[in-house]
Amino acid sequence: MMGVALYMEHAMNLEPCPLCIMQRVMVITVGAIALIAAIHGPQHNGIKLYGAGLTVFALGGAGLAGRQLWLQSLPADEVPACGPSLDYLMDVFPLTEVLSLVLSGDGTCAEVVWTLFGISIPGWTLIGLIGLMAIGIFQYVRPK
Repeated sequence: MMGVALYMEHAMNLEPCPLCIMQRVMVITVGAIALIAAIHGPQHNGIKLYGAGLTVFALGGAGLAGRQLWLQSLPADEVPACGPSLDYLMDVFPLTEVLSLVLSGDGTCAEVVWTLFGISIPGWTLIGLIGLMAIGIFQYVRPK
């Protein structure tokens, strides 16, 4: 998923919005949990623990993708105004306020810049994260 995101950013010149960046953080975290679990080779309780962690972060990313899809579905007159970049927000505001501002979304998050089969980027991210969440739930329920 990150390979596609980086390709879209650098080869297709699609600039990620703040919600996209937060979704990337969740995808990277899920990938890191999976990599650590693969290297660690845990037993029964460890598999459940890694599965639960994977599920929680995939659920968080899915929530962010759902929020962006909701912003994209708003009529043009209800879309929030565009705000400053994430870099600027991180320099000026404390982390809790940055998270609050990013989660509220802005006009850049509501813009649909690319689709495949009628599904936008956060839609595909949501589909991928639901798949990863299903793997985490399966690991938690059947840790063999």
